Amino acid sequence: MNSRRRQAIERGSGGAPLRETAQQKVTRLARLRRDGGVLRDYRAPHWDEPLIMEMSTAGERGIVVPPVEDAVHEAVGDAAGYIPAGARRREAPALPELAQHQVLRHYLRLSQETLGMDLGSDIGEGTCTMKYSPKVHEELVRHHKAADLHPLQDEDTLQGLLEIVYECGEYLKEISGMDAITLQPGGGSHAVFTNACVMRAYFAARGELPQRNEMITTIFSHPCDAATPMVAGFKVVTVMPDHNGYPDLEAVKAAVSERTVGCMITNPEDTGIYNPRIDEYVKVIHDAGGLCFTDQANANGILGIARARDAGFDACHFNLHKTFSSPHGCEGPATGAYLVCDELAKYLPVPLVTKAGDKFHLDYDRPESIGKVRGFLGNWMGVIRAYAWIRSLGPDGLREVAEISVLNNNYLDRLLMAIRGVSRPYAEGHRRLDQVRYSLATLKEETGVGTEDVHDRMVDFGVQSYWMSHHPWVVPEPFTPEPCETYSKADLDEWAAVIKRVSDEAYADPAIVKQAPHDSSIARMARLEALEEPKQWAFTWRAYQRKIKEER
Repeated sequence: MNSRRRQAIERGSGGAPLRETAQQKVTRLARLRRDGGVLRDYRAPHWDEPLIMEMSTAGERGIVVPPVEDAVHEAVGDAAGYIPAGARRREAPALPELAQHQVLRHYLRLSQETLGMDLGSDIGEGTCTMKYSPKVHEELVRHHKAADLHPLQDEDTLQGLLEIVYECGEYLKEISGMDAITLQPGGGSHAVFTNACVMRAYFAARGELPQRNEMITTIFSHPCDAATPMVAGFKVVTVMPDHNGYPDLEAVKAAVSERTVGCMITNPEDTGIYNPRIDEYVKVIHDAGGLCFTDQANANGILGIARARDAGFDACHFNLHKTFSSPHGCEGPATGAYLVCDELAKYLPVPLVTKAGDKFHLDYDRPESIGKVRGFLGNWMGVIRAYAWIRSLGPDGLREVAEISVLNNNYLDRLLMAIRGVSRPYAEGHRRLDQVRYSLATLKEETGVGTEDVHDRMVDFGVQSYWMSHHPWVVPEPFTPEPCETYSKADLDEWAAVIKRVSDEAYADPAIVKQAPHDSSIARMARLEALEEPKQWAFTWRAYQRKIKEER
């Protein structure tokens, strides 16, 4: 048995031996419940599960499709004949052949190895707002009146769905103060890219695009606020923070010129510090003839309190899969709600959902539109969830979401700042709203244990800790918990207790942390640098086979 496996057996998340007496267990669990929080005796299931393609056995079937009835065949003929020759496969797809129970067992095993909102605390997801989505929303989107709709149906048969999309847009316009909206983008970054395209169309129509080619953003804005304008063809100018953590206003003034397209900025930024002078930044850009966009992917702390239009912004976006409770899901159910002022409305993607009397309409007659940015209406399942969430809360409930989010954030802040090795850069004495960019630089300096080590150890306690969304590391050894209103005081106590436990271990025996995880389903996650090495990529079964062959 290797030393790492032996340590995992001897220690475990609570130091449990492979076999222990009842008294040993009582003592161990008592130790887990120290420090004012409850640390769980957690063991992640581990299945030595092969890829599903490797489980295939020729001839196995999960379901046997009955043969076509003679009467149907006589009426329809050969169904394959309806497929154009150019769209037909030359050979059958190489799909795995398995029995139904094998497929079920495989994916249930994988699900047991996954941490998520319904299993543990996702406070440590870092700027991703892992909000709980009420299960009644799933009943709504799975109902046949939603799930069985087809996007190519005539709009007369889609009136219920179009009403929900339209009304959800009206609520979001009121929440933001904006005049027009599209719910077509398939996520937050996609909405931000849509904004870059709208800004480009606006200046192209004015004949200024050859001159205006620079977009201003800030280092603590979401990374897509720099990436997407570059994709849209703009040069990006990044402003660094002042001692308060705000973008330096004088640096913004110096960056602005006749070449400025506008700014794309997050407020509060990823430090959680709200910029109370944001209207001054907007004025600087406007005075230079530019446009201002605010990235409100995580608007938990300002719902019902601050509106983008009231600060002078020309456009903004919300992530319905963050602020408005529709779940994440690996880019699947995401929706980026993009909102603009009247002056930019004509450039929005088609179709827009409009209303005339009691009738809802898909409006394609928009000659200055940037065109489609996603198929059909976008992800209407996410819109239905967000619509239900808004309706169930009402205006007072939305404001309460913000108030509890801020309360949760500041309560967790008090807990974390009492932990050895944790610091909080910028704006000393100022409160944060919805998240805080903490630093473990002191812990790293004094113990050799850094943020990536802490991340790997925390999963041994059954909580989510994936906070690796902070590159470049302007704040050294960063981590950014985001406790939105979903979480209870007990959740916050538990999460902070895990951080304290790992800090204590780092000072007492750093090897425990640096050799983690001990009880996770995987030994150690590849670092982000691996994503930049194409030789390590294998997105398909064929690519994986080629990779294995090359390694041999």
